[in-house]
Amino acid sequence: MSDRLLDFTQSPLGKQIAGLIGMPTPPRLRRAKAGYEALPLTDRAVVLAGARNAELSAALVQGLDRMGATIFVSADLPGLPPIKNAAAEARVALKTEAPEAKAVHAFVFDASGIDSVAGLRQLYDFLQPRLAKLAPNGRVLIVSRAAASTDSVGAYTISMALRGFVKSLGKEIGKKGATVNLVEVNSGAEPTIAGALRFFLTEHSAYVDAQILTLNAPAAGVPDSFVLPLAGKTAVVTGAARGIGASIAETLAREGAHVIGVDRPQEEGALGATMSRINGRGLALDVTASDAGDRLLREAGPLDIVIHNAGVTRDKMLRNMPVHWWDQVLDINLGSILRINERLFDGGLNTGARIVCISSIGGISGNAGQTNYGATKAGIIGYVETLASQMAKRGGAINAVAPGFIETQMTAAMPTIPREVGRRLSSLNQGGLPIDIAEAVTFMASPLASGVNGRTLRVCGQNFMGA
Repeated sequence: MSDRLLDFTQSPLGKQIAGLIGMPTPPRLRRAKAGYEALPLTDRAVVLAGARNAELSAALVQGLDRMGATIFVSADLPGLPPIKNAAAEARVALKTEAPEAKAVHAFVFDASGIDSVAGLRQLYDFLQPRLAKLAPNGRVLIVSRAAASTDSVGAYTISMALRGFVKSLGKEIGKKGATVNLVEVNSGAEPTIAGALRFFLTEHSAYVDAQILTLNAPAAGVPDSFVLPLAGKTAVVTGAARGIGASIAETLAREGAHVIGVDRPQEEGALGATMSRINGRGLALDVTASDAGDRLLREAGPLDIVIHNAGVTRDKMLRNMPVHWWDQVLDINLGSILRINERLFDGGLNTGARIVCISSIGGISGNAGQTNYGATKAGIIGYVETLASQMAKRGGAINAVAPGFIETQMTAAMPTIPREVGRRLSSLNQGGLPIDIAEAVTFMASPLASGVNGRTLRVCGQNFMGA
């Protein structure tokens, strides 16, 4: 269902009326139209700066250069020497920032090395005079050391302060479709920064805003190329017939994966239509069946990617909720995942396999009438955290994606007022699309996220509900 307010306020007449009466004007988000490119930032200006004792400049310079970015620096900022040294060693050309420059695609700041309150002034001095130059749908990315990698009270404190900074800045720049995110880097994870840059600085992350993603040392090697990152991989997607599941299947296939879509037998027709569009294969299967894991193995063989997307809602206040609604939601949304994975762990996963589960901001903030649903989605967050070490031993990873308000058949059926409220409760002032979830899932399923394990990434436009 289209967002009529967004469409109206983006028209010439609508813009005039909105300006006159102070009507909210949701920005038109720019989303990726194709798969990951070799040089996605060609002809785009990225201003790079860092703290005086920045430690991650080499990874940032090399990562941006490999994306084709035109890297600008400023001589009046104290973090220039580490960047210049890194560029000289990598033979990367830097350009001097021009005061009159406009329409900067991205500002990237290396905040590693800041260990005092006074040191945070460097972040202010960089962004405060430049934010007006950020282009519509632009990006701000802060990169820092993860709290676990810090060795002082001051450094740990600053790592937490950066989280509050990012969440607050997101609420300032979202009105122009711009986003800000924070990437925290543990010791040994520096090579994985390149993949994170390709997600957060491009249109693949259009609806990811004010999020914190921590990178760990990779369990396997980091690829030399990120074009068709899933080529040769076999992926299973549950709940793949329609909506978000179908979009996930299509996006995985776009990046080279052979997709096996799973959905309940009643959806076999829709599932077949989805799979035929992407040269995939459909499997009519109830994920709650006791032999679901066995059937997956027989039909698909050892897997490289598993996406647990199947889920339902059965909403009612707890005092009025029938027990079969409780049991159904718990079994489909959580119990089936645990049972299927337990079977897959016994010879059903290839080395380096990646698992992605769909959680929800409803599992983070909670919603009245969704005690069953909220329990399952919060359970998923804990599940991926506790299984991360087990997956790392296999050279793989398990993560979760938590959608916010997404434009689907379910939200289209909502009453008008609750639907409009849901759309506007975010910094980007609109609901997301199924492709936004699919892009995040594909990132998590690919080598771009080689340093991400046991994490949950919210895809919600910085929804105001929850953490």
